[in-house]
Amino acid sequence: QVQLVESGGGLVQAGGFLRLSCAASGRTFSSYGMGWFRQAPGKEREFVAAINASGFATRYADSAKGRFTISRDNAKNTVYLQMNSLKPEDTAIYYCAARSPLASAYDSWGQGTQVAVSS
Repeated sequence: QVQLVESGGGLVQAGGFLRLSCAASGRTFSSYGMGWFRQAPGKEREFVAAINASGFATRYADSAKGRFTISRDNAKNTVYLQMNSLKPEDTAIYYCAARSPLASAYDSWGQGTQVAVSS
């Protein structure tokens, strides 16, 4: 497993942007699939975006397509989530997650970073 620490959350007006970062510990980061999830108040945690170990394959929730971009820098052990055209419904705690090479599910989670979008 890896230790994950998110940053970059904050309060932004609708239409604005934020870039979330997730710094990972360990020397095997480049072998992990990474993902971003979010949980809004009173709702279940939901998938936002994922990127494979090499960074060449990405996947997005329908709500994120065209607005969010996931990327990673394996030299810096960091994964990013660029969020543009933010909407009030994007307000949530955003969590970074890692999936080890043989795992069928994400098995390491960060503590989350709060994103609030005002209308």
